[in-house]
Amino acid sequence: MMTDEPSTSRPQQKKWIDRISHLLTGEPKDLDDLIELLREARDRRLIGTEALSMIEGVLQVSELRVRDIMIPRSQMVVLPRDAELETIFPLVIESAHSRFPVIGEDRSEVVGILLAKDLLPHIQENKNLLVQDILRPARLVPESKRLNVLLRDFRTNRYHMAIVVDEYGTAAGLVTIEDVLEQIVGEIEDEHDITEEDYIFRRSDREYTVKALTPIDDFNDYFSSQFSDEEFDTIGGLIVHKLGYVPERGERVKMNRFEFEVLRADNRRIHLLEVMLLPDAESDRDAE
Repeated sequence: MMTDEPSTSRPQQKKWIDRISHLLTGEPKDLDDLIELLREARDRRLIGTEALSMIEGVLQVSELRVRDIMIPRSQMVVLPRDAELETIFPLVIESAHSRFPVIGEDRSEVVGILLAKDLLPHIQENKNLLVQDILRPARLVPESKRLNVLLRDFRTNRYHMAIVVDEYGTAAGLVTIEDVLEQIVGEIEDEHDITEEDYIFRRSDREYTVKALTPIDDFNDYFSSQFSDEEFDTIGGLIVHKLGYVPERGERVKMNRFEFEVLRADNRRIHLLEVMLLPDAESDRDAE
């Protein structure tokens, strides 16, 4: 005669299901509790770690606003509207961007967007045309707009870049659909990003772009520095330890003879850094 053996996992499974049901019945609930529940599901191998990371990213997107991820006005690569097309080709090629804000008197006045592909018909002819002759209208969004609403607008209206304006209607920065998606899936690299093999990109004698995943050994070899790799493997990990938290885009920290500025980051880790070599006197003072 066969009997069903009692399973110790069933009460636990029922308890877990009851907790999900409780969250979905309209009772008061809290985002932290939901995330904790999802992490329990990950621990039970009901969902994978990558899936959990994306779900947490989706939940974060619903909480963040455009101002939290926008590229500040000072960092925008812009084109003047009265520039001749022939004069802007070097900047377009060097930056490798596909879209450029077009400005009037200054950076706070964005009058349109230039698509790099619109330049192609004029490479050989009509080089004397002005930027304003071929620019497209700019999409404007307020700093306070939620990212989930912005993402829906990007998809519905089929545009990829928006100019962020402040309460006075002046340009405060820009945001792209890639910036929003990176909050969900992590950094999205394209053919113009630094490859895994090329962790460090030299921009001038004193300025460099460095991937946060750069091994500390490689960083030390390149810059003849002496950062310890006993506790951390990457330069990004070293910076997080120095600050005591994951920094946001634009934050800076000085270490020895270097100043690090965060170019890309999400709530989980740093992605890209700008590294500037400090004058010896300043770096010596910081080391005191």
